Amino acid sequence: MEIMDGRVATIHYTLTDDDGVVIDRSTPEAPLSYLHGAGNIVPGLEQALTGKQQGDTVQADVPPEKAYGPRHEQLVQQVAKTAFPEGASVVPGMQFEARSERGPMVVMVTEVGENQVTIDGNHPLAGRNLHFAVEVADVREPTTEELNHGHVHGADGAHA
Repeated sequence: MEIMDGRVATIHYTLTDDDGVVIDRSTPEAPLSYLHGAGNIVPGLEQALTGKQQGDTVQADVPPEKAYGPRHEQLVQQVAKTAFPEGASVVPGMQFEARSERGPMVVMVTEVGENQVTIDGNHPLAGRNLHFAVEVADVREPTTEELNHGHVHGADGAHA
């Protein structure tokens, strides 16, 4: 069975950057299952997996435009430390939801100074080329519930 829109694909993957540094990977006991065509994975990887079958391997080099988009420096801002709740432990790497003129967005603290906190609204992988090494473990038809919800559910029916 081929990977196509509306089917569930299960993959083992390793994601690296341009220097070959591993950014993320699935584990043998926990491959990634997703509903193809539902926007559950980056578009460039989804495109590279279309038409593949169980046992196929794929090397996909995905540019930022087909992944998390370019970096936007205007999404990096300095915020007064007083904008955070008194006594809050604000450290680099923490994420929180902020309000913007376009609605809520997730931002990451990248630097904490004496009076200022630098936050970044870009996805951590924005502006980066992504290199995927993938093995297709399984392809199946989705359940009605998975199709209705637009994502894969676990073996027990729980959201995955």
